[in-house]
Amino acid sequence: MTDDKLKPLREQIDAIDAQLLDLLNRRARVAQAVGHVKAETNAPVFRPEREAHVLQKVADNNGGPLHSGDVQTIFREIMSACRALERRVNVAYLGPAGTFSEQAVYQQFGHAVEGVPCASIDEVFRATEAGTADFGVVPVENSSEGAINRTLDLLLQTTLSISGELSIPVHHSLMTGSGNMEGVIRICAHSQALAQCHTWLNQNYPRIERQAVASNGEAARLASEDPTTAAIAGEIAGQRYNLGVVKAHVQDDPHNRTRFAVIGRLQPTPSGRDQTSLVLAVPNKAGAVHNLLAPLAKHGVSMTRFESRPARIGTWEYYFYVDVEGHAQDDKVINALAELKQNAAFFKVLGSYPFSLY
Repeated sequence: MTDDKLKPLREQIDAIDAQLLDLLNRRARVAQAVGHVKAETNAPVFRPEREAHVLQKVADNNGGPLHSGDVQTIFREIMSACRALERRVNVAYLGPAGTFSEQAVYQQFGHAVEGVPCASIDEVFRATEAGTADFGVVPVENSSEGAINRTLDLLLQTTLSISGELSIPVHHSLMTGSGNMEGVIRICAHSQALAQCHTWLNQNYPRIERQAVASNGEAARLASEDPTTAAIAGEIAGQRYNLGVVKAHVQDDPHNRTRFAVIGRLQPTPSGRDQTSLVLAVPNKAGAVHNLLAPLAKHGVSMTRFESRPARIGTWEYYFYVDVEGHAQDDKVINALAELKQNAAFFKVLGSYPFSLY
């Protein structure tokens, strides 16, 4: 009886799947034509402002029952596969495989890309600057532990621009090769992950050594090779290295998230919903910071982030990392930045890019 009811429904699904397949390949052929036009002018394969527009449009037009976020995930993978018909994009990230940085790569670009795992954040910048990778994905800040200082320092020095951002939930698990803590003498993780799990570790394993390593993926790899080592990492890393979960969600903050920046040579054009990142420094005098930022209010430009970082030149001076709403080509942002530049002792636009959908 059940099969009799399911058969016509499955036939409908099969027919719809055939239509979807035909439509996907029609879209792919049009994307190939777009690629030929781009090749004539050496235009970039990846246009984040265009893809952001498509994803926002499908969310706005979605009538359900599929959740808009799930629809966007599907369309991101469609665009990724179509983009790969033009050329497969190389993206550097903090490796090895299985890190949250790798997860951020796929969330931004889809899975039809070539990941380039790097041993450090410095290496991500170097690979992207050298052209080994088209883009890099680097962590900028964590909701629990604040800014990733090495990334901020490198953004100050690099000739690359920020062309996108995204934020992903960070859920840490304690894992070992056996799935238990018998014989474990050390717990490895990235220093940020250890800090994000500090209270839980103090309560549960206060006497076990904690060792900071280059990444959580590296911690998972070490745990897979050494039964005396446990790793704190994401479950994707655990699956990749065949680890057993001792305890899931050991981060102190259940809403823990990390924000990532996409870096590269690309400078996106306005999408209509953008953000601009800056680095500023002020003369060492009273009221300098207030006077520096006054043009933002004057021209109606909202500031969404303000982070200070020591200049590291021994004189107690600071760089200020600022995010504002709007694109550097928008009229009101142009006027505000012109005045900011006049007031600043140091001024650098890190990039203008579409607001993250996450």
